[in-house]
Amino acid sequence: MQNFIDAYSWVNIRFLLQGLGITIEISVASIICSFIIGTLLGIIRYAKIKYVSAIVGFIIDLIRNLPLLLIIFFTYFGLPNIGVKPEIIPAAIMALTVFESSMVAEIVRSGINSIDYGQTEGALANGLTKWQALRLIVLPQAIKNMLPALVSQFISLVKDTSLATIIVLPELMYHAQIIYGQNTNYIIPMFVALAVLYFIVCYSLSLLARYLDKHLA
Repeated sequence: MQNFIDAYSWVNIRFLLQGLGITIEISVASIICSFIIGTLLGIIRYAKIKYVSAIVGFIIDLIRNLPLLLIIFFTYFGLPNIGVKPEIIPAAIMALTVFESSMVAEIVRSGINSIDYGQTEGALANGLTKWQALRLIVLPQAIKNMLPALVSQFISLVKDTSLATIIVLPELMYHAQIIYGQNTNYIIPMFVALAVLYFIVCYSLSLLARYLDKHLA
């Protein structure tokens, strides 16, 4: 019990919260970027644009079958070899965005495919163009179907930020490692603290999803 009391000193708690702030910052930036890019890629793949959709589909399949850790390594250690030298935080956001965008693209494509084509035919019959039908009729309905899968993917993204400790990203996991690296008696208290903090962030996302789902309904 004393180990827990000592481990949860204000200095350590503040240090963990600083790491949590970085985790949230990276997660929010990656979620926004990957949602925008992934949605565009998903629409392109769904639209079956000659050559373009096939190329985009190949890239998406390629990225989805690569380990996220490899993409993080390439972003931080590989890009400098071709003249691009991102800082640690931008590199982490870039890697997470690239990986998650490919996942979101497939969710979006599946979500759009789940909407009966009769919706599009009805819109076309009323004078809308194909893109107007997609934007105004199909996509709003598809978003509700996509919501559970998107939230699940974004929760995974939050947890995947811990992989960026490999490039010394000062996020939550890295700060916890520093604390219990100074005193091995703090290992279990730090793991408990990590579990609680990750749960709070991820469960908050789940609650937001429930609110949005209810609102969309």
